[in-house]
Amino acid sequence: MDTATLTTDDIQIKNLFQEFMQAWTDNDAHAFGALFTDDSDYVSYDGTRARGRREHQHNHDLLFRGVLAGSALVGDLESIRYLTADVAVVHGTASVLMPWRSKLPKRRLSRQTIVLVRTPGGWKISAIHNGRVRPVGVPAPDAFPSKMSQLMSRAARRLGLGRR
Repeated sequence: MDTATLTTDDIQIKNLFQEFMQAWTDNDAHAFGALFTDDSDYVSYDGTRARGRREHQHNHDLLFRGVLAGSALVGDLESIRYLTADVAVVHGTASVLMPWRSKLPKRRLSRQTIVLVRTPGGWKISAIHNGRVRPVGVPAPDAFPSKMSQLMSRAARRLGLGRR
């Protein structure tokens, strides 16, 4: 992000992203939950969905006292896009750094898509989707995977299989 042209909202949102990582690093489920709206959605990297601030706080309390105890969250804010004056979509990357590691394993990198809303108490997280960064290239139409898919599609149509 170009820091020379940051607006007041940009700075507040950037700070919220930092607070998100700091609450995790402090293993503070209460502070973590406070960053969300009451009716927020949280989709984890494995596709599970949690609803509401209380559930996020509860789940992260269990994680911070259990399998993620002592972990830190490190990452970067990539972009902010305002849909309206009171709604923004944020993209960032982050990874959980376990206490016995000194550097992040590449396979643990995740990208967050975060929907933020302006509330009387400032910007809050309304929805977050956390997905692993594991890029898969798109095969060219004449590449082997594409040719196999085309062949299977023709065979399925001839045999009357699949959708109709």
